[in-house]
Amino acid sequence: MPVSPAYRPDPRFMTLGPEFSDPVTAADFPETILRHRNQRAAGTVGLETLTDAEWIRHFGRFEPLPDNQAGPLAMRYHGHQFRTYNPGLGDGRGFLFAQLREAGADRLLDLATKGSGQTPWSRRGDGRLTLKGGLREVLAAAMLEALGVPTSRAFSLIETGEALERNDEPSPTRSAVLVRLSHSHIRFGTFQRQAYFERGDNVGKLVDHCIDAWFPELTAAPDRPVALLETVVARTARLAARWMSAGFVHGVLNTDNMVVTGESFDYGPWRFLPHNDPNFTAAYFDETGLYSFGRQPEAAFWNLQQLAGCLTLAAESDALVAALNGFAPAYRDELRAAMLARLGLKARGGEADIELVNAAFRALAAGGEALRWEPFFFDWFCGSSDRALAGPRAALYADDGFTDFRARLAGYEADRPERLDHPYFAAPGPEEMLVDEVEALWSAIAGRDDWTPLAAKLERIEAARVAWGLG
Repeated sequence: MPVSPAYRPDPRFMTLGPEFSDPVTAADFPETILRHRNQRAAGTVGLETLTDAEWIRHFGRFEPLPDNQAGPLAMRYHGHQFRTYNPGLGDGRGFLFAQLREAGADRLLDLATKGSGQTPWSRRGDGRLTLKGGLREVLAAAMLEALGVPTSRAFSLIETGEALERNDEPSPTRSAVLVRLSHSHIRFGTFQRQAYFERGDNVGKLVDHCIDAWFPELTAAPDRPVALLETVVARTARLAARWMSAGFVHGVLNTDNMVVTGESFDYGPWRFLPHNDPNFTAAYFDETGLYSFGRQPEAAFWNLQQLAGCLTLAAESDALVAALNGFAPAYRDELRAAMLARLGLKARGGEADIELVNAAFRALAAGGEALRWEPFFFDWFCGSSDRALAGPRAALYADDGFTDFRARLAGYEADRPERLDHPYFAAPGPEEMLVDEVEALWSAIAGRDDWTPLAAKLERIEAARVAWGLG
C-alpha cells in the first residue's frame, strides 16, 4: 500500500478497553462504487497516494490501514435526544476505523464511518445510510469548511448497491457508506454512559484520555477534569458562534452529536438559512423549535451542563460551575470574532465591535425575506461599500434599515483586502447551499445518474473556501 511519508498511525482509542467500544465487522456490500474522494483531506493524513482500488479496499471493504486498528470499533455512548435521556444509544450504523496524526499540525484525527452495517447498538435499524444522506453530508461539510466552521470532513463516499426502505423519503432508495475525518468522536454522551453506570473511575479515565490525545497542554493542570471542561466550553462557544455567523442550522443538537474537540459533525436534517430567521428549524420533527437557529447557543450550553454533571464524579461541583459560567462571555467574544471574520474586517476592540455586530444582525433582519444570508456577507466583504452599493442588491442596502450598519462600517479597516481580487468576488453573488439546490443535485443523480452537477458544485465551494480565506 503506497502511503506517503505523512502517514502516521496512532490508534489510541482502543487502549481505553472494552467498557468503551465493541469490536464489529463491516457489512459485506454487494457493490463498492467510489462516488467521492476527498483528496485534499487525504493529503493531510498521508493517504492521497492510494489508488482508487486501494481506496475502495480500505473505505468500502474496510481492510485495516497499516499499523492501525486491527478492526473496527463501535463506540459506546448514551445521550439526551431532544432532552430525553436515552441509555440505548451507541454506534448503531458506524464505527471508528483508524486514528492518524495530521501532517504539520500533529493533531490526532479519527476516520469513522456512517452506514457501515449493523452493530450491537443498531437496535431495530439496518445500519445503512442512504446515498442521498451521504450526499447531504458531503455538501454540508464542504460548505461549513468554506465558511470557517470547525467541522468534520467527508473523506469518502462509496455507493454500496443496496435498496433501502425509508419512511421519510421515496423508497426503495440507493445506499452508501460514508467515511468522515474528524479530530475526535468522543461525545458528551461518551461521558454520560459512564456516569449513568456510576463509573467515576471510567469518567476519570476518559478525562485523562482526552487530555493525552487532544489537549496535552492540560497535562500538568492541578484539576484535570475542570481544565478539560474549561477547554470544551471554550471550543463549544467557538463552534456555536461559527454556526451563527454561517447561518447554519444543525438540526439535531443532542448530547451524542457534540464532541469534546468542538467540531460540528453528523449532518442529518441540516439547513442553511435562506434569510435571517431566529425561529428557522431544520428538522421536520423539531415541533417545538428546540434546535432552531436562534436557540443553538442555548442548546450547546445545555449540553455542556450535562457534560459537567458527569464530571462531578471526578471533580468538585463549584469548580465545574465556574467553568460553565465561562460560556456566555466566551460565546460573545467568539460571535464578535466570527462576524468580523465573515465581514473581512480588522477588530477595533471594545464596544465598537459589539455595536457593529449588532448593527449587522439588525440589517439582516431589516432585509427580511428579500435579503438572503450569504449575499449580505458577500456584498459587504472587507467593508466594501462601493461593491455593495453598486451591486444587484444596492437598492436594498440604500434603505433606512441599513443606515446604522453603513455608518458603523465606515470606521473599520479591511483585513487582507487583497482577497477581493479573487475571481470569486467578481461574480454577482456568492456560492450558497439552499435546500432547493441540494434537491436538484440529488435529482440529477437519482434520475439519470449524473454526478457532474455535484462535482461542479464542490469545485465552486472549494473556490469559495480559498477566496474567503476563513480557515
